[in-house]
Amino acid sequence: MTFSEENYLKTIYHLTNISESEVSTNAIAEMMETKASSVTDMLKKLAEKDLINYKKYQGVSLTEKGKLSAKMIVRKHRLWEVFLVEKLDFSWDEVHDVAEQLEHIKSEKLINKLDDFLGNPTEDPHGDPIPDANGRIIKIEKQLLSELHENQVGICVGVKDTSSEFLKYLDKQEIALGSKIEIIGKESFDLSLKIKVDNKDLTISNKIASNLFVKLT
Repeated sequence: MTFSEENYLKTIYHLTNISESEVSTNAIAEMMETKASSVTDMLKKLAEKDLINYKKYQGVSLTEKGKLSAKMIVRKHRLWEVFLVEKLDFSWDEVHDVAEQLEHIKSEKLINKLDDFLGNPTEDPHGDPIPDANGRIIKIEKQLLSELHENQVGICVGVKDTSSEFLKYLDKQEIALGSKIEIIGKESFDLSLKIKVDNKDLTISNKIASNLFVKLT
């Protein structure tokens, strides 16, 4: 596959995880910031390679071959993110763009050795699961912080928004993976939350809470 084909396949995979229904051409175009006509041309190529099921006006779904190929791209991306953070001291808001370049490396042997070198991690620096060499994923029971009620306590296990701006905001508030978050109160007017993060009191917006994944303790 070309780099462009891999990027499309990964995008379809991520959109499929957001919604269980078939993915629309417009949704792909919006996520990839391109024209719907360009998406249609690429979908035809991917369908010819038996990577997707595609019928005009009926949406897109991944074939088993396409799903495994997409998982391998995601696997490379997330392993490189772990490497950049743990071994090269990148911050978690810096790694995405670099990993976007590294994920296109073709050597399966290199990626498997990288996996072993890192101790076979199951999550990337943002809390997202890393597929193993066979495409298997260990799923974590998690929910959005915004769904918790007063007096409930959760451990931060991931972020929905991986943008640099959001991650820098979390760094500023000293919220990271593993942080213990207790709901002190919820404002009925705007659903903002009063929380305690590792014994530090904060008030965060519903938008922030809707982008943090936690596991109940």
